[in-house]
Amino acid sequence: MNNRILVAEDNSEISKVIKLYLEVEGYEVFIADNGLDGLSLIKENKIDLAILDIMMPKMDGYELTREIRKNNNMPVLILSAKNEDIDKILGLNIGADDYITKPFNPLEIVARVNAALRRHYKLSGNERDSGVLSLGDLTLDTNNCRLVKQEKEIPLTATEFKILALLMNVPERIFSKVQISEHIKGEYFETDDNSVTVHISHLREKIGINKNGNQYIKTVKGLGYKIEDK
Repeated sequence: MNNRILVAEDNSEISKVIKLYLEVEGYEVFIADNGLDGLSLIKENKIDLAILDIMMPKMDGYELTREIRKNNNMPVLILSAKNEDIDKILGLNIGADDYITKPFNPLEIVARVNAALRRHYKLSGNERDSGVLSLGDLTLDTNNCRLVKQEKEIPLTATEFKILALLMNVPERIFSKVQISEHIKGEYFETDDNSVTVHISHLREKIGINKNGNQYIKTVKGLGYKIEDK
């Protein structure tokens, strides 16, 4: 079955263009012109990814993202004419995986959808089943809470393990401090938790650099952290 994409956008011309390009790529596309209808489509259909406009009637994109994140980890892409850093940070903080500003090239939408789904399903095979996450020369055994680098075990605290598992589960995805705090403590935070910075610093010291001489964990200014083997 083809992946199902929800496009929640109150501008019918924009949603039609996105739908056309995604269908050419082989996706099944559902359209909603407001947030409430979008939420209903998600509940009634097995949606694999959502593209949400921010400024929609009845329920905006931010609120819809929060509703999705209550019980669904599907990729969420925010689509908005708002291009200020604060808007992007807010979107990522509430659980969006990507933020695309208008005007946009429809081919960029397709590329970002493809990339988001690749990241989402990357660990759907043997690695996820076995509880083993690998990146570069790092191997994280999530069943036994062990980190190995170049055949040497690296001791981690429980919190460091949780953070590293979150990052390694979706390499190259940016996680804000708020998202990391929520993952660690299981609570919703409105503001950044400075303790995350400390834990990230300790993790960097322990896991060191990759084969290219760069830190595994990168800071994305104003947005958060990601892990990559580049």
